[in-house]
Amino acid sequence: MEFVHEVTAYLENKPGRLAKICSALAHEKTEIRAISVMDTADRSVLRLVTNELEATKRVLTALGTEFTTSEVIAVEVDNRAGALARLLERLAEEHINIEYAYASSAASPGKALGIFHTSNPKRALQVLSESAASNGVDRSGGRRPLHTR
Repeated sequence: MEFVHEVTAYLENKPGRLAKICSALAHEKTEIRAISVMDTADRSVLRLVTNELEATKRVLTALGTEFTTSEVIAVEVDNRAGALARLLERLAEEHINIEYAYASSAASPGKALGIFHTSNPKRALQVLSESAASNGVDRSGGRRPLHTR
């Protein structure tokens, strides 16, 4: 798990706009590690994590696309039942809110890449790192899970 830069772009809600961005990124040999597109009344919100932040920013600027960048947490998760639930429960125990999340396939077989924007990113990364290091050992210090309180 690591902090990564996410680009949030605001697109006109019309056919071909997303294709144009993805084609331009491909032309620059920029890999999309994770992507999310959501529709709003006025425009679409594109969130993506790429392997090359500066190239991504250049492409969006050249296309006249408004965007911002932020740090999010990228976590490789086992692609099996219950893995995501355990990760989210661990964050809930620490009262860390998931403000938004999306997932993609990961480079490793049997894994998914989760992208998380949380209420406390530094603490979330610390909690998830401790959980991974413990290999499933409960490190909650005797605290009951949040949903049982």
